[in-house]
Amino acid sequence: MFLFLLKLIAKLPLRWLHGIGRCLGVLVYLFPGRYRNRLRANAAQAGYDSSAFARQAAAETGAMILETPKVWLDAPTCLRKCISTDEHVVTQALAEGKGVLYLTPHLGCFEITARTLVKHGPITVMFRPPRQAFIEPAMRESRNMPGLNAVPASVRGIREFLRALKRGEAVGMLPDQVPSSGDGMWAPFFGRAAYTMTLAAKLALQTNVPVVLTAGERLPKGQGWRIHYLRLHLPEPATLESMVYAINNAMETLIQRFPAQYLWSYNRYKIPPEAPAIPSSLQR
Repeated sequence: MFLFLLKLIAKLPLRWLHGIGRCLGVLVYLFPGRYRNRLRANAAQAGYDSSAFARQAAAETGAMILETPKVWLDAPTCLRKCISTDEHVVTQALAEGKGVLYLTPHLGCFEITARTLVKHGPITVMFRPPRQAFIEPAMRESRNMPGLNAVPASVRGIREFLRALKRGEAVGMLPDQVPSSGDGMWAPFFGRAAYTMTLAAKLALQTNVPVVLTAGERLPKGQGWRIHYLRLHLPEPATLESMVYAINNAMETLIQRFPAQYLWSYNRYKIPPEAPAIPSSLQR
């Protein structure tokens, strides 16, 4: 039933979905509570402290939610609505012949980026199973796309990543998900300590592949998305800590291109139960 509903939503024009989603997003934001408080606090931490910005960010979250079924279930239509002026970043990285590690933060339409990259060759992406089991059939159907291989965020998934990179293929993951205890380290994110995953940094150091950050900027009036690419310049010296810091810094740079489309309501600064203490150098 839920999958049938998503298929109906996917048939609607993108302009309608974005418009309805933005209205719903603002409506939800108007109700006081944890969602609104977290969105405003996280945005203010990054320097976006106006009420108008918070409402716009809430509207874009609504647009993101309603566009997702269309991206999942009507990918060909959505891909025809994608443009980019940064395509040379991808072609230059692929020309090195070592595979590419793509990192997609919770920015804009993060479901479209891997699908746009399939035209350059196979890509293996990592996902976490949804907390709500009824969403799984829709996610499973959305992954039925030639050239797109989805693997779970587990040891098996990491092995699949390494195999793909050894074949010179691309892999992709979300770098700003808060990891479980023991799988991350504290690093600054917009001036505040955030428990940050180390997997992306470890893969980059272990394989020495190009690292490219990417995001799909939502265009007005349902025009589609502008795909951004940003090559990560390796820090010197390239240690695990410096790489984690560099990834967070690059995410900040990308987010600042269209900040209202970042998912500020995500609990980016939560403290996992068994995470180590925040270093004194990062404490506010």
